Amino acid sequence: MSMPFYVSPEQLMKDRADFARKGIARGRSLVVVQYADGIVFVSENLSQALHKVSEIYDRIAFAAVGRYNEFENLRIAGVRLADMRGYAYDRRDVTGRGLANAYAQTLGTIFSSGGEKPYEVELFVAEVGDTAAEDSIYRLTYDGQVADEHDYAAMGGSTEAATTYLKEHFTPGADLESAIRLAVQALGQAENSGDTRAIPAANLEVAVLDRTRSQQRKFKRLTAGQLGRILGTGGPGDGPGNGNGNGNDGGGHPSTDPSGPDSPADPTDTAGGSVPPLEDPVSGEPERPDEPPVAPPVS
Repeated sequence: MSMPFYVSPEQLMKDRADFARKGIARGRSLVVVQYADGIVFVSENLSQALHKVSEIYDRIAFAAVGRYNEFENLRIAGVRLADMRGYAYDRRDVTGRGLANAYAQTLGTIFSSGGEKPYEVELFVAEVGDTAAEDSIYRLTYDGQVADEHDYAAMGGSTEAATTYLKEHFTPGADLESAIRLAVQALGQAENSGDTRAIPAANLEVAVLDRTRSQQRKFKRLTAGQLGRILGTGGPGDGPGNGNGNGNDGGGHPSTDPSGPDSPADPTDTAGGSVPPLEDPVSGEPERPDEPPVAPPVS
């Protein structure tokens, strides 16, 4: 009888971490920046239909890089948990910290499980408060670690170069237009070369959590016209997700990996698979899909 092949737990976890990191690094970067009236998300995205940034609840947004079908399943699970918690208790009981904790538990369980591969995703869960001091940004990695970010953060392919640029040029209390231009410049920084490439508005996805909105829902996407005016480029057809679809990186240069994990050109990037239900961080019970995920109407 042959002896089973032995791999130490340390080596197994290292291999799983390397696998997830390589998958995330092939994706296009995403930057989040705080400005005077809220939080802005800016990402390279050549797709008009597949979004990296989405609304979770009234004041909470979700952003991700990596493999689309995996982070889309996580987003849907987060929406269901938030809606059920707001319906069962109160809308104010749905918090960014609670959702971040639930995501951390799910990602940590998947990463440590030997029965399936780790998720190739990184997430931002952001919540806008009544003042800038009450804003919160949580970054979650593939293994379930949670970090509380302040002022700015980046994730994806060129994280180090983008973070360095943000650190050098970030100004607290800037207006929305300045924050968007800063984020776009940070996304254009090339890793390990110091070069900067221009990213047209057509290849950008931009959304904000705006605390000054009169509606209870603070999330909104910027239109093609708004992006064109802010960046000083583009025409009426420019806008988030209206990519050229020819495998370029947005600066007229061939992409090093046009079929990266979050690129729509990758045939594996289809919404599918399954994800364990997120647990309610208060009751410890998983959300129940048989109940209607609808929050009560706002009076």
